[in-house]
Amino acid sequence: MTFKHLALLASTALFMVSCGQQVASEQEQALGFLKVQGQDIVKPDGEKFFIKGTNLGNWLNPEGYMFGFQKTNSPHFINEMFCQLVGPDAAADFWKSFKDNYITKEDIHFIASQGANTIRLPFHYKLFTDEDFMGLSAQQDGFARVDSVVKWCKEEGLYLILDMHDAPGGQTGDNIDDSYGYPWLITSQASQDLFCDIWKKIAAYYVNEPTILGYELMNEAVATYFEPEYATLFPKLEALYRRGVEEIRTVDQNHIILIGGACWNSNFECITDVSYDDNVMFTCHRYGGEPTAEAIQHYLDVQQKFNRPMYMGEFGHNTMEWQSNFSKTLTDKNIGYTYWPYKKVDDSCMNAVVRPEGWKLIVDFSEADRSTYAAIREARPDQAHALELMNQYLENIKCAKCVPQTDYIQSMNLK
Repeated sequence: MTFKHLALLASTALFMVSCGQQVASEQEQALGFLKVQGQDIVKPDGEKFFIKGTNLGNWLNPEGYMFGFQKTNSPHFINEMFCQLVGPDAAADFWKSFKDNYITKEDIHFIASQGANTIRLPFHYKLFTDEDFMGLSAQQDGFARVDSVVKWCKEEGLYLILDMHDAPGGQTGDNIDDSYGYPWLITSQASQDLFCDIWKKIAAYYVNEPTILGYELMNEAVATYFEPEYATLFPKLEALYRRGVEEIRTVDQNHIILIGGACWNSNFECITDVSYDDNVMFTCHRYGGEPTAEAIQHYLDVQQKFNRPMYMGEFGHNTMEWQSNFSKTLTDKNIGYTYWPYKKVDDSCMNAVVRPEGWKLIVDFSEADRSTYAAIREARPDQAHALELMNQYLENIKCAKCVPQTDYIQSMNLK
């Protein structure tokens, strides 16, 4: 082959690569980023986008009741219990397999097949540090885990909301945020610095990824238990929201940023201004009450006052009639929604995990007195049997082994 032929082949190859890059670029541009426009979320062509979907709760922020536990309810409580039950090395292996099996490509396909267009992904901040969490004590796999969901969502045509469910120091003050009983994030400069650093790192990494709808700064800040301190905590919370937005904007001008009310995302007295950023919207939560527009008038008032979209990030755990009626109310009032959760033991979700036969052995240990080493020894069941049950649970959480909850899915009004 002559040099002329080699040069021609090289030129042709470069041309094909260039064309391929151009096509990919055009496709990404065509997909584009969703934006806030008044009280709507819109696509680049101006078409309205209405959120409908579910939450991947428990996967990257374990929550006790989704395992069937009650008293052992936060991530570090659950991990401590497993370590006491089967040892820290076996517990670490459990968490690694849990992350591999709980949410997979098949789960995302199932969610899309039911008519959802959006997934909310709750995550623990420790996935983006070198703190001990879910089987790893260094080189955490947060980006790898989120990358996998981004890839699967892209293949299914779904959007993804990243929700920092557990923030440094704790933003809630309860098991929900894996904290130590107080929303230390709101008062600690060190925790706030880490909070902003993590979000800035995430935003820089995903700045050009249109599959991600937006970044939800934190979940359910300042629980109702701290009402006497609202006057002090609310202004600090709002200042942190603004700082978080400003830090993200230094690296990412593309994505929507979501901020929620205090008190389980229901009290918006903590927010007085969002004029500092045109691409900020609100997120609220609601469990129980009447499924009527009158019952959520305070959310509609916020939507109208600030002329920004409102989105129901969590609701559910109710009767099928209530869920169906409330879904219709939200749709009528232009409030997009994602149900909580996609998967858990038993029911009240899209895809139910079947408890292994004998799982009560694990539940009983989780509820037992383990306040002293003597109590741990007294309560601990046979370790080999416990490990067998944990391994069976890891099989049961796979999508193919779960049981779709047909009535629940129908009540979500996704299609």
